[in-house]
Order: sequence, then C-alpha cells, then structure tokens
Amino acid sequence: MSDSRRIVVAANSAWNLVKLRAGLIRGLRERGFHVTVMSAADPSFEQALRELADERVVIPIDRSGLNPIADLRLLGAYRRQLRQLRPAAFLGFTVKPNIYGCIAARATGVPAIANVSGLGTAFIRGGALQWLVSKLYRFALRGASTVFFQNPDDRALFVERGLVAADRARLLPGSGIDVDRFEATALPEGPPVFLLIARLLGDKGVREFAQAARMLRAELPGARFQLLGPVDSGNRTAIGQAELDRWAGEGIVEHLGETDDVRPFIAEATAVLLPSYREGLPRVLLEGGAGARPLIATDVPGCREVVQDGVNGFLCEARSAVSLADAMRRLVQLSSAERTAMGLAARRRVQDWFSERAVVEAYLGALGKVGAAKS
Repeated sequence: MSDSRRIVVAANSAWNLVKLRAGLIRGLRERGFHVTVMSAADPSFEQALRELADERVVIPIDRSGLNPIADLRLLGAYRRQLRQLRPAAFLGFTVKPNIYGCIAARATGVPAIANVSGLGTAFIRGGALQWLVSKLYRFALRGASTVFFQNPDDRALFVERGLVAADRARLLPGSGIDVDRFEATALPEGPPVFLLIARLLGDKGVREFAQAARMLRAELPGARFQLLGPVDSGNRTAIGQAELDRWAGEGIVEHLGETDDVRPFIAEATAVLLPSYREGLPRVLLEGGAGARPLIATDVPGCREVVQDGVNGFLCEARSAVSLADAMRRLVQLSSAERTAMGLAARRRVQDWFSERAVVEAYLGALGKVGAAKS
C-alpha cells in the first residue's frame, strides 16, 4: 500500500531542487505532505537540501551523459527506491528524472507528474540526440497523469509530435517566485551595468553577450558587462575557464562567480539580461523583474512570455550579438525615468503572472487528480 502522505520530488541535481523547487517543496510540506527529494549528490547543497525536505535520497545520475548502461542503472535505482518508498506520487523535473523516473513510476504503480521545464540542448541542437530523446519522452510520458510545461511553444511541440496527449499537457507559470523577497530598489546612477545571470553555457547566449560587450565598450565608456553564474563543466555547451579569462583579459566582461543570493547583484544592475537560445520559463528573468529591473532577452519560447518588448524590457534576435547590442543601446538611450518605469512594469508582470503560490496550487490540483492527499 502506498504512503498517502509521501511525495517524491526528483531532479538531476541538488542545485536544481534547492534553487528552483524550494517553494514547491515548502508548499507541499505546509499542506501536510512528507517530501522525499532525489538527485545526484552535491556537497555544496547537501545541507540546504536536508533542511528543505523531510528526507534525502541520493540517485547515481549523470545528467548529461549518453552511456546507455549508466542510464539503465539509473532506471533500476529509481525502481528500487519507488518500490521501497511507495509514495503517493512521483514528481519529475529535468530530462532524466522525467524519462527514467516516470518509466520506473509506471513499473511500480506510482502515479507520475512530469515537468518539462525546458527542452535543453537535445532539442536546441537537433539531430540524432533529439530523435532519441523524443522516442524516450514518448514512451516515458505515456504513463504520466499530468505533464506540466512552462511555455505554450514547448507544450505545442510535444503535443504535435505525439510525445504527450493534449488532455494531459498543462501550462505552469514557470517555477514561480516569491516576489516579496525582492525589493524594488532605485536604479543605480552612472554608466550602465548589464548583468547576465545564467549557467555559463553557449546555449544561454554567453558568447553573444561577450561579443555585444566588445561592440559597445567604445560607444559606452564606463559601461560594465557582468556574468553571474557557475562554470558548468558537465554540460556539452559549457563556456570554459580559459575563454572567461580571455574575455576578462580584454576588459570586456567581468565574471562575478556564483552566489546563493542574486538580490545584491540585481540591485547594482541597470538591466538583467538573458540572450538564451530557448528556455522553459527562466527564473532569472523573474528575479530581475521582481527586483524592478528592465529586462533584455531573446525573442524565443520562455523568454517572450516574461519580456514585453518596449514595456518591461526589450527583445532581441537569438544567436545575434548585433541584435543584442542594439537592445542594450536602446535601453541606454531611454531617460532615467523611462528606465525606472520599465523596471516597475517588469515587477508588476512578475507579481501578476508568475507567483510561487500559483505553482503550488497547480501541483495540489494534479495530486488531487491522482488521489494523493494528506492524512
């Protein structure tokens, strides 16, 4: 018999659970659920994860590996854990937990709810890897009672390709955000500060950002172009330390490292940027908007759900440093009052459309659909 109070929340990394799913985990616990979290081990986040959830289970997952033997071992690990825990539901996030976790859930009779928070490198790059991941998704999601998407483009793609049935595909307002944690501080005076917050990956548009900075530095003397985020060596599109050092040596981009709290950095920025190639619904834009900063992002799925061109920021073309530089230039040409109004519009949009509370309520509805309830 299943434990009607236990919910398993699984992602590829402890970082993902702590940084993106904390509000959901707290919301479930507040409603009386016992939350077990599963991910690969990460010493940097173990303490935070154990404080966040009721129970911690380490899963041997190589999030970007392509070794089929390792993936079969992962599937077996999920099956063993779910058979032992007998939770009321399995909530999957990121590709491998969505695929192998949902397959294991179906095999053990555990209701599964998947969250396709973004399509990732496989769909951005296409080719054989996209074909393989699509096949796996089609098989895995067949057993999921609800599949959440964070933007309508991703949902439409999965439905059109037959990867998920339309009546089980639902939209969420991203991962949600607690706007009250962010203060609407005044924009800094002086030369502009452009802040890109992201894992340092090619697919996040980091190289286009560096190229745009190179184009603008003579035109905007004193302007600062900042990168905030970790070097993600586990991803196939990672920006290497040598490349970051070369940009720093040229004096075009500052790498601020990584942080547990983005708020001080947002408060010192003129605008928050994300020139990504494709997103689910990026939390960094929600954080920038919550901090009342104008936003600059690419006109791609996920980003355009947050950024309204000319209202709370500017949209630019993906993979185009020229277009990105033009958007940054347009922002600088605004008056201080216009930039302030744009930042306040960004905060209002986040408050109105992307609250953490809405995400928790959507999951409670999906859990109710499969009969999961607190005792």
